[in-house]
Amino acid sequence: MSINRTLKRSLQEKLLDQYKKAIKETNFIELEDLEPKLEKVLRHPNNLILLGDAYKFSHHKFYPDNTTKVYSYLESRGGKFSETVFFGLQIFIKEYLEGIAILPEDVDEAYEYLGTKLGVFGRDDVFDRTKFDYIVNVHGGKLPVIIHAVPEGTVVGTKNVLLTIENTDPNCTWLTNFLETLLLQIWYPITVSTLSREVKKIATKYWRKTTDLPIEVQDFCMNFVLNDFGFRGVSSVQSATIGGMAHLVNFLGSDTTIASQGVFKYYNSDLVGASVPATEHSIMTIKGEAGEIEMMRRTLEKFPTGIVACVSDSFNIFKACAEKWGSELKDLILSRPAEPGNQLVIRPDSGHPCRTLEAIFEILFYSFGFTENSKGYKTLPPQIRVIQGDGVNINSIIEIYEMMDRLKISAENIVFGMGGKLLQAGIDRDTQNFATKAAFAVVDGVEVDVIKSPTEMDENGNITASFKKSKSGRLKLVKDYNMDFKHTGYVTITSKDDFYNHVVDELMPVFENGVHLNEWTFEQVRERAGLVEELETV
Repeated sequence: MSINRTLKRSLQEKLLDQYKKAIKETNFIELEDLEPKLEKVLRHPNNLILLGDAYKFSHHKFYPDNTTKVYSYLESRGGKFSETVFFGLQIFIKEYLEGIAILPEDVDEAYEYLGTKLGVFGRDDVFDRTKFDYIVNVHGGKLPVIIHAVPEGTVVGTKNVLLTIENTDPNCTWLTNFLETLLLQIWYPITVSTLSREVKKIATKYWRKTTDLPIEVQDFCMNFVLNDFGFRGVSSVQSATIGGMAHLVNFLGSDTTIASQGVFKYYNSDLVGASVPATEHSIMTIKGEAGEIEMMRRTLEKFPTGIVACVSDSFNIFKACAEKWGSELKDLILSRPAEPGNQLVIRPDSGHPCRTLEAIFEILFYSFGFTENSKGYKTLPPQIRVIQGDGVNINSIIEIYEMMDRLKISAENIVFGMGGKLLQAGIDRDTQNFATKAAFAVVDGVEVDVIKSPTEMDENGNITASFKKSKSGRLKLVKDYNMDFKHTGYVTITSKDDFYNHVVDELMPVFENGVHLNEWTFEQVRERAGLVEELETV
């Protein structure tokens, strides 16, 4: 099957031709007519109709006649981590949903792909363009749905409702779950932010245990313990932007520059990820092995103050630490200001991370000496530190901290860079088992509690109830308190519970009929996601 290429031209191309023609003819009436369309294309360059799973275009025929309401929810059904950081919905609202989301031209374009016998289905009775024409004609292209969600940055235990969505126009019941495809992609920023925060919990534990720096100093330094090296390891610029922003919810160290632009664009914040000047192998190898020390010296001389990082394993990391950094360049390193923030940071980039670091610290302590803090842990002179950026994941970070603790090495001696294992590799929608399911509907004027409750067979042939059982009824996310009336987390309450009407829902309206409600700043998101001190100390 194929589509006529003249019909397949994108809306952007068509509008550009119309714009050029109007400019050439100085047709200001045409330009005025083009303005809302151009604004929509600039705000939402994708055709929203084409951002759904194809099979969903048939659902309008499957729902019972006179279905006037479909209400669905999103949750993490449990996974690698026991809690999640809710983050990223605001990105998707601004990028795809708010304002005019569908133009007549979008419907025309979608029809060419979906509505004819030459299109996706090979038949003309699946895609019903009148469903989308109705949104354009009756709602001006704005989406007649309402979304409630927990405030972004909130940390919620798994198996709880995080957002709900329902149609506000009884003629658009099919729209609720049509938007599932797009909205469920928030699994990505949630999972990255959650993973990043879990690393922060681990790092905070070891900083509190092994350093005697004032808490406020530790908290400031903690912003840079885990640095985002993940841009080159993701599948797209969009992934780098969204994933990089998710990391910045917890830390400030980042080489994914585009994430800072995303923070400004989607969260109206001037916060930027911070980085430092650093070498790479193309620099350190340009004069061969004999010239490596010249490039090391150049690194120190070009940045005599502030932090500068230098990859040091181009030839032999152990000789580099012992014979070059620790001998010939030692005095130059120690001549740097002793105040915090003026370190040379040595970066190994190969080998087993834990074993390599153990050997490096032994060499550096021998070469540069160390002080022992009040807790009995060794600390390098303030002018030198180490960054591990190779082979870093949450498990290797734990292993490294455990090794350092065993050898009485303070956690302040090291920071980490995390690449693909932070933004892409090893994480997917099933890391936290995200799902969107219908929980409530109105059919023939009757309210219906909807539930999925599958029975499944395990690998041994045993028949059991599935963990995929869904929630049923209208849902509220409610703060949970212990006997001392202390907030300990959240619990999901359903409309089938007797006290449903008497509890306060933490889900807030964030989108309704094209209008973005309750926008959050990035600072608010970071504050909500902050660690609860008493849970992280040793």
